[in-house]
Amino acid sequence: MTRGIDHLVVAVRDLDGAGAFYERLGFKVGARNRHSWGTENRLVQFPGSFIELIAVGEGAAIPPHTPTTFSFGAFVRDYLERREGLAMLVLDSEDAKGDAASFAANGIGAFEPFFFERKGRRPDGSEVQVAFTLVFARDEAAAHAGFFVCQQHYPENFWNPVFQVHQNGASALSAVALAAPEPERHLAFLKAFTGLAPTEPDRHDFSYPLARGHLDLMTPDDAGEIYGSVEIEPNEPGFVAFGVRIADVAAQAHRLDSAQIPYQRIGSRLIIPASAAFGVAIAFEAT
Repeated sequence: MTRGIDHLVVAVRDLDGAGAFYERLGFKVGARNRHSWGTENRLVQFPGSFIELIAVGEGAAIPPHTPTTFSFGAFVRDYLERREGLAMLVLDSEDAKGDAASFAANGIGAFEPFFFERKGRRPDGSEVQVAFTLVFARDEAAAHAGFFVCQQHYPENFWNPVFQVHQNGASALSAVALAAPEPERHLAFLKAFTGLAPTEPDRHDFSYPLARGHLDLMTPDDAGEIYGSVEIEPNEPGFVAFGVRIADVAAQAHRLDSAQIPYQRIGSRLIIPASAAFGVAIAFEAT
């Protein structure tokens, strides 16, 4: 089975400020949720995938990493000490325990699967239970880029068409971009993580055609050409951009103009620069 993008973890210091910005972009943004260890999130949902805006809440009690456990909260906290931006890529999983064994066998992570659950709410306000098992992987050559897979245990409680209707007509995540000074250093890890061999398109170095969207690996210079303005730490691989499919690019341009949100037209796409979007460039492209 080819994995698809499950969600993108966008780390921000001001969760409600980020939520308001995404609403100005035309997205429907969910209510604030809190994890038991203290990170808090708000979600932008599409059919089968979502954007997770995440911050560290007041009174957080975040557990540390151990040799056999990867601390999601600690990764987000440490990332935010450096910068805001797209911190983690998450693919879907139908068998978290099997993926954990596969990651260990391939040398990309010998971490125990991490199960957690929380309460969620339906559009009518009624409470439901949602639960997930996460399995983390680590690219030793990309310490500040996070990777894991997520198995949903109550998908019928999590996915909801009402949450997936956006004023900007967004329907899916189309791409995520990983920039690295030496892309070849990450090929073995990404093959083990995605289960795919990459293609080599003209516009950038390597691309992994996932079941939903694609993961593009490129140099920072190529990322700058494709996304106009990206933010990346010197010599540090990291996620720099993602793409969203929308119904009407011209209408989105009008929305951005009205909201006074800066953007560039690059080819047929509209690009929000990382400097205006909490550290990650956002590309809007036609469905």
